[in-house]
Amino acid sequence: MMFRTLDMALVAIMIAAAAMTYKIKHDSEDRLAEIRKLRIAIQQEKDSVELLRADWSLLTQPARLQKLAERYAKDLQLQPLGARAIVGADELPTREQGIEDIINSQGGIMVKRGDATDPTTTGGTGQ
Repeated sequence: MMFRTLDMALVAIMIAAAAMTYKIKHDSEDRLAEIRKLRIAIQQEKDSVELLRADWSLLTQPARLQKLAERYAKDLQLQPLGARAIVGADELPTREQGIEDIINSQGGIMVKRGDATDPTTTGGTGQ
């Protein structure tokens, strides 16, 4: 019995479909392997960050820093913080402008607490 043209075309389509299926499967396995490698790399980076945070915590402990400051006091020429180094609120420089001046210079509207309506446009429907 001879193959007809339609039969040969169907066989060709089946072979092409099988080849395409194999290629898609192979590509997906490659991508899956790449994803696994990336997940491992990400986990290693997370572990490194965790380790670095632990190191930073250890290195910045106040007791350790105090010992180092005492040990290298001559080299660093550190001096203790005096009570005069901290200023009070009255010693801070005064502002040139008040908050009302800043708001008015920017075109804003300042509403007093006693006002019942707020003239500021907000985009609401007003209901």
